[in-house]
Order: sequence, then C-alpha cells, then structure tokens
Amino acid sequence: MIVDIETIDEFLAHGTSDVEEAVRKAAATEIMPRFRQLAAHEIDEKSGPHDLVTDADRKAEAYLTEALAKLLPGSVVVGEEAVHANPVTYEAVRGEAPVWIVDPVDGTRQFVHGDPGFCTMVALAQGGVVHASWTFAPALDHMATAIRGGGAFLDGERLHSGSPAPGRDLEVATSHPYYTTDEQKRALLGLQTEGVHPRFCGSAGLEYLHIARGELDATAFSWEAAWDHAAGLLLVEEAGGVHLTLTGEPFRITGGNVLPFTAARDEATARRVVELLSGKA
Repeated sequence: MIVDIETIDEFLAHGTSDVEEAVRKAAATEIMPRFRQLAAHEIDEKSGPHDLVTDADRKAEAYLTEALAKLLPGSVVVGEEAVHANPVTYEAVRGEAPVWIVDPVDGTRQFVHGDPGFCTMVALAQGGVVHASWTFAPALDHMATAIRGGGAFLDGERLHSGSPAPGRDLEVATSHPYYTTDEQKRALLGLQTEGVHPRFCGSAGLEYLHIARGELDATAFSWEAAWDHAAGLLLVEEAGGVHLTLTGEPFRITGGNVLPFTAARDEATARRVVELLSGKA
C-alpha cells in the first residue's frame, strides 16, 4: 500500500501500476468469472429494461472502492452503482478532494448478452480536472491508460488519433434514442446528412478508445454521467483529440454542459460535428 502521498502528481509519479493492478484484479475476480455465466437472479433493472446492473457491476465496484481508497489516502470514490444507491455521493466529483471515478462494467448490456465489448473505467480527478485514466477491456485483454500531459497508451504503445481521411464519410457513434430527450433527438438528426455516417454507440469507454486509436472519427453523446466520460475523454485528449459541447467549450465532468457534446479525432472534426448538432452547418 502507498502511504504519505500529498498530491496527485506525487502519486502518479510511482502509483499508476498499482491502479492498473487493482483494475485487473477486480476484473479477474469479479467480472470475468461471471462473463457468459450470469444467472437470471444476478441481473437487475435500474431505471428500466435498457438500464441493467449485474452482480459483476456491484462486486467489481466494491472491490475497486476499497482498493483505490487505500492507494491514495484522503481520496474518495464515486462509483456508478454507489451513486444509484445514494445520489448525494456524486457531489464528490465537484469537491476538492482527489476523487476516483469508477464505472465497473461500462457496456453492461453487452456484458449481459455475452458480447466482449465492455470495459472497466477508472479516472483520477481533482477540482473537476481529470489527471489520469485507466480503461480495461478484460474480454479483449486491452489496457488503455492516459496521464494528463504524458500521453495516451494502449498496451504500452502510444496512441495518436490523427485526422479523418479527406473525402471519406465521418464515422460518428451516437447516443441511442432510449437515452435522449426530444430536443436531443432533433439535434442528433443533424448528423443525418451527406458526408456523415452515424451509428448507435456501444460501450462509451470503448468508443473513446476507438477515437484515440483513429478507428472512429467522433461521438455525439447526450448524457453527463462522469463515470461514462472522464476516463475516455482524457484518453482522447492525450491522443491528440478534442471534445466540445454545443457552446464550443470543452466538456466539464462537474456538469452543466449543453448537450449533446462531441469527442473527436481532431478539432476540425469536433467543430464540424458541433455545427451539425446545433443546426448551424
């Protein structure tokens, strides 16, 4: 266990491998033994039939909550399932203490259906700034990491998002209509235009990884939950990408964003997507 850490920078100088180990152990202990092995009683609905939670989500988050808090004394953990149980805990994202933002199984629907397209995401933030992130796809055995100012990496190889090829349709992953308001649906219709190929997103964390790898040009998402975005947005930034809300400002994990927002391989693509979403194109 790491002790006597005073700042996030000091911790990140030698503690990143401990976080990666905790994420891998949570997946190995609580997630993968349940992959394609879930019983009906291990799956529940939260807000509705399209919002699922499993024993893997709950137990992996409990594992990470205990492990991460020990790594950085004075830090707090904001996990998706804990916030569902007690929404007040989300306020820590806006506080001054170092906060671990955890999504134990991002892409629970895929996980439930035996699809390997899910991941575990952890971000370390303070004062609304994300300093580091870990995105682990255990069924694919991919670990993506990012340190603010230090680059983005996938399995040890540096990531560069690059720019879309001229003349090719932009590939954009979008929120599913189940998770959008009528106003947001109208905004997303702006992507139904020549030169853009929109599709519904899978795991948000893996879509961000696709952008960082240069495999996807942009996203257009309509919700703010920090656990879905904090890790991936830093990964995209450090790979050379950009994220913008409809006001042209970067997305804030503390909330209050004008939605939908985009993350993209480069600034020109981000601004093009924002123009389409705002009806100004």
